[in-house]
Amino acid sequence: MSEKIILGIDPGTTIMGFGLIKVVNKQMEFIQMNELLLQKYDDHYVKLKLIFERTIELIETFHPDEIAIEAPFFGKNVQSMLKLGRAQGVAMAAGLSREIPITEYSPKKIKMAITGNGNASKEQVAKMLQSLLSLKCLPKNLDSTDGLAAAVCHFYNEGKISTGKSYTGWGAFVKQNSAKVRK
Repeated sequence: MSEKIILGIDPGTTIMGFGLIKVVNKQMEFIQMNELLLQKYDDHYVKLKLIFERTIELIETFHPDEIAIEAPFFGKNVQSMLKLGRAQGVAMAAGLSREIPITEYSPKKIKMAITGNGNASKEQVAKMLQSLLSLKCLPKNLDSTDGLAAAVCHFYNEGKISTGKSYTGWGAFVKQNSAKVRK
């Protein structure tokens, strides 16, 4: 019997949403979803510390085998993007400090995996998760369902060839992109 736990994280400096699923014999089971509320803190560095500590706490409590994290998307405000990137970075650092593999998914890819529509609303994603995982009720804020959606997206992408770019150097790039290289 194969079994693993996936932690999904929707990083944010106002609210960090997270969800956990257990995969037993290729079947998903809901464990938990929740959020870390950070609005009451003015200091950005305190928020980052709390994100790191909460992620470590989740790792030590649930022992996830893998972490799926939503990538920040580029909005209108560069400062917001920077803050989101930092939030994502400290959550990733927490996982990496415990040697847990991390996969990053774009918001569009997560929405596509859950609903079949890369432009789905947060509400549509939440409703689909409610149906897929037999959730009795949905939370008021949908940041926790966004975190859960990252975990479910990772489950659905299991074993598929990663579209995320990761190269170990020029040699690897050339090998993976031989059609693009002129000789």
